[in-house]
Amino acid sequence: MVNYNKLWHKLVDLKMNKSQLRIASGISSSTLAKLGKNEIVSLEVLEKICETLDCDLGDIASFIDEDDLENE
Repeated sequence: MVNYNKLWHKLVDLKMNKSQLRIASGISSSTLAKLGKNEIVSLEVLEKICETLDCDLGDIASFIDEDDLENE
């Protein structure tokens, strides 16, 4: 399962809101909604976000083993 909590924390650190990210990176509102629900988006979208924020993929996303979530 993909998790974008790192992205939201990075935005706070940069004093940027989601709308500003959407405009700066050129992603759609529906894609931003998918990110908010921790749904899978294309690598192209993640690349745009990384370019906008000048960071690496690992700085905005992480992958969590669903089995680990069930055991909690």
